[in-house]
Amino acid sequence: MSSVEPDTEWPRPPQGGYTADDLDRLPHLPPHTELIDGSLVFMSPQTDFHYLAIRLLEFRLLAAAPEKWDIRREMTVTLGPRNRPEPDLIVVRAEAVQSMTQTTYLPEDVALAIEVVSPESEERDRGIKPYKYAKAGIRHFWRVENDGGRPVVYVYESDPATRKFVATGIFHDRLVVSFPFPVEIDLTDIDKRRL
Repeated sequence: MSSVEPDTEWPRPPQGGYTADDLDRLPHLPPHTELIDGSLVFMSPQTDFHYLAIRLLEFRLLAAAPEKWDIRREMTVTLGPRNRPEPDLIVVRAEAVQSMTQTTYLPEDVALAIEVVSPESEERDRGIKPYKYAKAGIRHFWRVENDGGRPVVYVYESDPATRKFVATGIFHDRLVVSFPFPVEIDLTDIDKRRL
């Protein structure tokens, strides 16, 4: 038995693939659809770990962010005409928030992109998306992995000469960074479930 309705009309890519602007115009796309190299990428349902890791980081970043920064969850970043990925979290310049109908941000407005790795997104979250974020000029990247139900955060900073990310730390129990602003996060708080 098929899980797809027989009358489902799947989008057909145009010659050369989709563009970043197409994400706002295509009808009936599933939530959290990304554009990678002109192709639509549909997200699988998230795990409880994924949800709790995002919530923990979002709440702690919101509490620590100075007024000139804001935190956005699951919003796209337009890296170019054929790439509009959706990081799990981004730290954006507050002045880049233009309206309640805004659907995307530019890389120059993003100080930090965060990806919580899921089994179906490992290749994208570990390789493709960080490469594209660095090339587009996003300065900071965090990759969050599940280590037996506890988050491990891999922190990267872009080398401006090569526009590639360089690892600056691996954090297991407590994340302490000074960029893009000072923040300290007890990663074991994910167990408490009351963030």
